[in-house]
Amino acid sequence: MSTPNLLITGATGHIGFRVLVEALKAGYSVRAAIRSEGKANEILAAPSIKSLAPGNKLSFIVVPDILAEGAYDEALKGVTYVVHLASPLANPSDDMETTIVQPAIKGTTGILYSALKVPTVKRVVITSSVVAVLPLQTMLGTEDFKVHTAQDRQPAPEGPYGHVFVAYVASKAKALAATEDFVRVKKPHFDINNIHPGFVIGANELATTAKGVIKGTNEMMMGQVLGMKSDQPRMSGTVHLHDVAKVHILALDLAVKGGQSFAAIKNNVWDDALGYVKKHFPEAVESGKLPANGDQPTFNIDFDASKTEETFGFKFQDYEAQTVSVVEQYLALLG
Repeated sequence: MSTPNLLITGATGHIGFRVLVEALKAGYSVRAAIRSEGKANEILAAPSIKSLAPGNKLSFIVVPDILAEGAYDEALKGVTYVVHLASPLANPSDDMETTIVQPAIKGTTGILYSALKVPTVKRVVITSSVVAVLPLQTMLGTEDFKVHTAQDRQPAPEGPYGHVFVAYVASKAKALAATEDFVRVKKPHFDINNIHPGFVIGANELATTAKGVIKGTNEMMMGQVLGMKSDQPRMSGTVHLHDVAKVHILALDLAVKGGQSFAAIKNNVWDDALGYVKKHFPEAVESGKLPANGDQPTFNIDFDASKTEETFGFKFQDYEAQTVSVVEQYLALLG
């Protein structure tokens, strides 16, 4: 059996699954950490995985509780590279410090402390977010007339959190700060690159129903396509699923300097999706499958991700390509 050289956590997530596909395409031998045995079957049944036929280049290890002490000790044995994507989703609760913020911090620091015990590890790539490096008030609509980059750092919001989005911002900002504190204090034998996506839009291959396609950040684009109207402006900044997955894998390359932050984001206007579906799917619009009559106001945040494009040698796909990717899958599953 091929010895795995890359551990991926969160491989059944929207980004994580695509990272797994890109890793296999790039020739890595992958060990995917999953919460239960059933998740392996879900991955193996996906068309991309069947097409790649990875055989012994894809294996699984069950990590039922990623917050347990030493949760990843066994999973990391023998690997050279790590992509850590597993993190709590931003779901409302009565105690968002316990359900969102602390698990994000502990999950990230936990895998780093486990990696300290594994001398073969050379590079860790962690999924952060642009929300970890943007001022909270800017994301809530206060124009600051600044150009932001992945190198920016901001103080994390403190609880109690009045909204689940603020708790999510805190979770990402505090996990990033904890990662950088870890490097400063522990001086590990491996290095770390952080990836900061905007809102990720793209077909979710693990979705098996039309409703499943529009969960998570895909709903932020599909809402107005399906007729939802909002008078609350939303910040700009999206990225195609395939592009952010590609950045994760390219950031593993040891020829790329470690200790860096890479943004994956491209400016957008949310309601432009309405024109895109009328252009690419006129019959579905005419039939009412895609009402394309919603409204989502946009406020612009100026974020410069050119460093990422220059480092890895490709341009991010635009919001039109992102929209088409999701709507094609939605219509195919809608029937």
